[in-house]
Amino acid sequence: MNIPKDPMILLSFVNTKLRDEYSTLEEFCKGHDLDVESLKKKLEEIGFEYNAELKQFE
Repeated sequence: MNIPKDPMILLSFVNTKLRDEYSTLEEFCKGHDLDVESLKKKLEEIGFEYNAELKQFE
């Protein structure tokens, strides 16, 4: 499955997958063959940081 290229759509996609299908960001990234730090950086560029306690970008 391809992940969205648009950062805002990517944010929604990742948070939805984390809520519904994955226990951790690392598990999500492994399942989609993504680098955790690269994903965090991409979403940080639009003002969102990962909150491990809430298991979402906010």
